[in-house]
Amino acid sequence: MRRATTRGMPSDFAIETRNLTKVYRSLLGRRVVRAVDGVSLSVERGLSFGFLGPNGAGKTTFVKMLLSATHPTAGSALLLNRPAQDPNARRSIGYLPENHHFPTYFTGAGMLDFYASLSGMDARSRKRRIPELLDWVGLTGWENVRLSKYSKGMLQRLGLAQALMHSPALLILDEPSDGVDPMGRIRIREILRSLEEQGTTIFINSHLLAEVESFCREVAILHRGRVVLRGSVQDLTAGRGYRLRATAPPERVLDELRRSASETVIQDGWVTLQFPARDAANRAIDLLRRAGSEIECVTAASSTLEEVFVKTVGALG
Repeated sequence: MRRATTRGMPSDFAIETRNLTKVYRSLLGRRVVRAVDGVSLSVERGLSFGFLGPNGAGKTTFVKMLLSATHPTAGSALLLNRPAQDPNARRSIGYLPENHHFPTYFTGAGMLDFYASLSGMDARSRKRRIPELLDWVGLTGWENVRLSKYSKGMLQRLGLAQALMHSPALLILDEPSDGVDPMGRIRIREILRSLEEQGTTIFINSHLLAEVESFCREVAILHRGRVVLRGSVQDLTAGRGYRLRATAPPERVLDELRRSASETVIQDGWVTLQFPARDAANRAIDLLRRAGSEIECVTAASSTLEEVFVKTVGALG
């Protein structure tokens, strides 16, 4: 991969941190908390990336350092090839924080206009962009309604519109689907896919692992301030053999199946078996058919991202 050089060559990374660390100390220095502990992380431009971790793992602190809302104790961060502390680095970034609070006396359009003006967008551009975004996030017809009348899901979609006002190259989202109904989540996912196709880098903090799995191409898991797992969603959830479901055969046949199955579950007259390899699954099918069992389905077994997360974090205690 091509990295930034001393000659100013552009980097292939939208986010690049090296040994990024944040230490909090009590007033007397007796208690030390390493909220982020030496994180080196590179996120390619144009990538949809999920940043996962249990509560207190350091995800929000990491994002705050990227946005210079808090300063690192050690290490460095580059955003779009600029130091994170450089105000110009943030001009091409859109940000949706978790639990955002917009003034409720604003209307939807008024809030977008106000925040866009703070970012330096001119009046003509704001007038053109606001109706486009309200339509995109499904809030057409609500532009002149005060935010006090908006539901939590509507406020979340409006927050996404706010983050997109200036067509950012890097979009950082903290729990973007929080409080959004299923149809709203589908709409947000469609918006993010469209942005990804246009080359926008999307960095998502979320506890909704099914949403992350359905959208993000790569993820990292943070635990106690450190990255403990990083990889593509496809590789991390790759197949682990074959799963077979059939009507339960006689006990003697079950005993034989258990010898080659890595997992056996019997419930309500059905048996679900998992095998590490295809040949073992085929032998089981032959055995079940000879015993008169009906095969309901055979599928390639794989892990969900949630299973990978629980296994990874659970092993670390």
